[in-house]
Amino acid sequence: MNDESPAFGQADLTNCERELIHLAGSVQPHGLLLTLQEPALTVLQASANVAELLGLQHGDLLGRRLRELGAEVDAVVRDLAQDPQLGELAPLRTTLPVRGAPQVFEGSLHRVPGQGLVIELEPEPAEPVPADLDGTLARALQRFNGAATVGTLADAVVRVVRDLTGYDRVMVYRFDPDGHGKVIAEARDPRLESLLGHHYPASDIPQRARELYLRNRVRVLVDVDARAAPLQPARLPGGAELDMSMCSLRSMSPLHLQYLRNMGVTATLVVSLVREGRLWGLVACHHYAVRRLPYALRAASDLLAEVIATRLAAIENYAYAQVAIQVRRLEQRLIEATSTEGDWRLALLRNPRTLLQPLDASGAVLFHDDEVLTTGEVPSTPQLRALRDWIESRPREDLFACSAVEQANPALAALTPTASGVIAVRLSNHRPDYLMWLRKEQLLSVTWAGNPGKPMLGDDPLQLSPRRSFAAWSEMVRGTAAPWTGGELALARAIGAALNDIIVQVNAVRLLIAEHQLARLRATVGGANEAVIVADAGHRTLFANEAFRRLTGRDAGALPDLDALSACFVEADAARRRLATLGSDGRSWRAELTLALEPPVPVALRVEVVPARDGTVLGHILVLENLTALRRAALAREHLEQALARARPVVAASGQDELGSAILANASLAAMDIADGPSAPSVVPVLEELEASTQRATLLHERIRRFQRGH
Repeated sequence: MNDESPAFGQADLTNCERELIHLAGSVQPHGLLLTLQEPALTVLQASANVAELLGLQHGDLLGRRLRELGAEVDAVVRDLAQDPQLGELAPLRTTLPVRGAPQVFEGSLHRVPGQGLVIELEPEPAEPVPADLDGTLARALQRFNGAATVGTLADAVVRVVRDLTGYDRVMVYRFDPDGHGKVIAEARDPRLESLLGHHYPASDIPQRARELYLRNRVRVLVDVDARAAPLQPARLPGGAELDMSMCSLRSMSPLHLQYLRNMGVTATLVVSLVREGRLWGLVACHHYAVRRLPYALRAASDLLAEVIATRLAAIENYAYAQVAIQVRRLEQRLIEATSTEGDWRLALLRNPRTLLQPLDASGAVLFHDDEVLTTGEVPSTPQLRALRDWIESRPREDLFACSAVEQANPALAALTPTASGVIAVRLSNHRPDYLMWLRKEQLLSVTWAGNPGKPMLGDDPLQLSPRRSFAAWSEMVRGTAAPWTGGELALARAIGAALNDIIVQVNAVRLLIAEHQLARLRATVGGANEAVIVADAGHRTLFANEAFRRLTGRDAGALPDLDALSACFVEADAARRRLATLGSDGRSWRAELTLALEPPVPVALRVEVVPARDGTVLGHILVLENLTALRRAALAREHLEQALARARPVVAASGQDELGSAILANASLAAMDIADGPSAPSVVPVLEELEASTQRATLLHERIRRFQRGH
């Protein structure tokens, strides 16, 4: 196999993943491109269609300065070029003389490091921009804010974007972890056949194209059959080809154009939906006639995509917050069972519905202390042990998930009827203890947009081309269960964490009351992820685990009693007074302190009083929790709130700015929906992403306003 990357336009279906699509060397012919050398703004390259669009011969531009094309465009470019970065497209609008008459052009400017400034110009389209564009966008944002699920948000998006842009079909296209896409929402001309629910294989969008979707968020194709205008000369001084990654007019791969022709599509608008730096999905718009969208509507689509991303973040984080609520309820029930019955395991499995329904599982199994406890529909015990042994033999993971066990390990094919899918959470660092949820086989019919494994043949039977049939093609999938969702995985992980915490607490109690179990339990408590100290009624330290040493930097031998523990904290005197009263009132308590480390580490100290049967105090369990992540989240939230507070007077001072207010309201609402919680991923990057996205949405809004004012 040849690993070399094929040049633009030279790829086929065997190597299109590596096609150098960013080095297209040509533009769509409805606009022109000039590459300028700074600081004189000398024209180094020009697209071959300048004669058609400007009435100038190509040779009349090369080597000339931009001001010879017009004083106005020269002034506009010089003003924008003062930005030393200019990595994103800066919008511009200017008037140029064309065959003796003034012609209005719109376009953009950006800087390619080491290559020069790139200006792209298109004749102003005849289609008018809505007079109340700000109001239209503000109402769209309000509509998005009312969406509580990804599905309702996607439905709102396709309707808003179709009303705004006028394309025949608008879809929200979501990627799964393997890169395959699915149409999850659609708004279309009623004469068109629906594509809602159709799947598209990952190979339909090569990896290089996905990378460009992350950088250049809005891509427009005006006419699939238009002949591209090449850049002349093809290479810049020094021999390099122009990097066109950020170019709006960049020609599209012939393979992609053929793919669209096979679908019957003439024009497209594609807007990226980006979450946490990854391509979450696309808003894909198809038109079945030539269509050129005004720049203001492209910028509006970009702004909407930013707002959609913040709403997605809020919706998905809210789901994690709901997970935390469910886990707290389960944890409370198991703790009560431990104190009343002495065994949390029976309470966990007693009511199958409470354990199985939240994860839509058909069965569950608990491996603990060499016992196998089950509920629901499960395989035989030997089969379950074989499943456990296979998972244990894999690279160590705290959570393992699979929706096709038979495909992953054919030796376990006998489990398929009742355990095609499995989630396993580890409950011990030293023993093969797991809680597993199982799903039985589900015959699944997947509807693809055409047969994904059958490319069409061209006139030459040896030449592959993109498939031409996009008619619904159904595939019956056997040996699999319904895939586990992100929410279900988060819930399983959180339940596993809660059980690990309960197990540590229960075993810590046993450490105090059962000397003969000490050796066996020490390995469990000692290897726990929580920092734990066990002390007797006289405040003498009996045990401190490895997690405590890692957190505080002190060995158990350096802490003979709880009085010595107080020296670990910045608030040593306050901690000493509080610890001295332990057990006097028989109540447990919690306090937030700071470990005297460099840098200082904020912690929560939770103290549980363990009563003896005669009512006296048997001892104490102290658990230290590192609060650094929570504090960082609080600072990030405060920073975001301060940024919003600073922005509100600016928006208010601008007068009746409905869109600006809507952007800030969207950010505030998203911030309120983003909840901290032990089962949620760190919210710091989510909050930082929200702040950055809001700032970018505000910038895009200002660009729209400047564009409408003619600046």
